[in-house]
Amino acid sequence: MRWFAVACGFLMAAIGIVGIADPSLLLDATSFTLTSLGLYIAAVFRVVFGLVLVGAASTSRMPRTLRTLGYIIVVAGIITPFVGVERARGIVAWWVGQGIAFMRIWASLAVVLGLFIIYVVTPRWKDT
Repeated sequence: MRWFAVACGFLMAAIGIVGIADPSLLLDATSFTLTSLGLYIAAVFRVVFGLVLVGAASTSRMPRTLRTLGYIIVVAGIITPFVGVERARGIVAWWVGQGIAFMRIWASLAVVLGLFIIYVVTPRWKDT
């Protein structure tokens, strides 16, 4: 489970890097999620990602933190379809309306969170 969590962390960091480099590309990619099917797919990805973190928590450096983060992501995934397409579009419109610097700050947070997940789930180097 640990390596799935590492892969999720890398994916999150990579998406954040794309968002920093070209926020409009990230916005284009998220336009798919502004459909009913897209919201359901995003919800499934969130739930799976959260469950991966919960599963990897017991062997991580910070089990309670990772487990809590995983449960928060699972709950976010469960709530996602109930947001609805129109409200999701409104959220994205607001997010874009805040400007490019705001979008890059959020993308930076994705990079930080992805790297944090990688750090927490990778084993420590031991001197032998």
